[in-house]
Amino acid sequence: MFKAILIDKQDGQQQVGLETLDESRLPEGDVTVRVDYSTLNYKDALAITGKGPVVRTFPMVPGIDLVGTVESSTSDAYAPGDAVLLNGWGVGEAHWGGLAEKARLDSRWLIPLPSAFTPAQAMAIGTAGYTAMLSVMALEQQGVTPDQGEVLVTGANGGVGSYAIALLARLGYRVVASTGRLEEADYLEGLGAERVIDRAELSEPGRPLAKERWAGVVDSVGSHTLANALAGTRYGGTVTACGLAQGMDLPASVAPFILRGVTLAGIDSVMRPYADRVAAWRRLGELLVPEKLDAITRTIALEETIETANELLAGRIRGRVVVAIQAPSRP
Repeated sequence: MFKAILIDKQDGQQQVGLETLDESRLPEGDVTVRVDYSTLNYKDALAITGKGPVVRTFPMVPGIDLVGTVESSTSDAYAPGDAVLLNGWGVGEAHWGGLAEKARLDSRWLIPLPSAFTPAQAMAIGTAGYTAMLSVMALEQQGVTPDQGEVLVTGANGGVGSYAIALLARLGYRVVASTGRLEEADYLEGLGAERVIDRAELSEPGRPLAKERWAGVVDSVGSHTLANALAGTRYGGTVTACGLAQGMDLPASVAPFILRGVTLAGIDSVMRPYADRVAAWRRLGELLVPEKLDAITRTIALEETIETANELLAGRIRGRVVVAIQAPSRP
């Protein structure tokens, strides 16, 4: 038997609770993992509260991230005792995820836990930090360098935004953080932001082209914010898009692309190939300072997950939420 957050639907109404389940209910997979830590992401909160069409099949255990120890395996890639990490792959949406004491998974979705991090640290980073790293790597690949000017990070108080600030600052970029919570300016500056601006500057309908301000942008917000970020990007700059906190729409014009040569780079972390995942986590190990993880992270118990999901959607949580599933199996 194992404990899990279980989402179900009865007569068209979603129900969610902490349940004790028999291991026979686990889905198919060639690796069974004892989960040490998971996370509570924005997508998980939408799934748990039913405020977004995240869950594609019921019943479902949410949790798009997990780290733990292999208990059993029929895969040549992993053996019992191996420490493994998972981000994405539709886990928590179409396949039971990490907010449970056990998970049965496809071995192709896993990577070895990087030696630079403890299990708790890996989940403090989670999909948010991994997505932020992919975004920063995309800016680098497009030739955005620290000497070219300021880099804007939107949704700065969220997980992706927090990690993007820390990573960019560590690499020497001048970071401008956009947030709706200006009272958190000290937190954002502590992560490395040079300036903090009110998201209201970017969140309303704007012009097709605006004053050239940003050498690059990491956007996790979408909608008018992304459109205005594009409009204010300098000639030849790059904007990475990885989220939709404001909306899925993009009320923009082609002007930034055809008049300023701006690149819009989409960042998908869910289906990313194995080699990209390993490369991103290797860079995270090289760049992140453990003290930064403490500033970004709040840890809760599995029993607190449902209540915390509502807090997250209400905008009352900054940074990352790690869920301690059980006592870790390794330091």
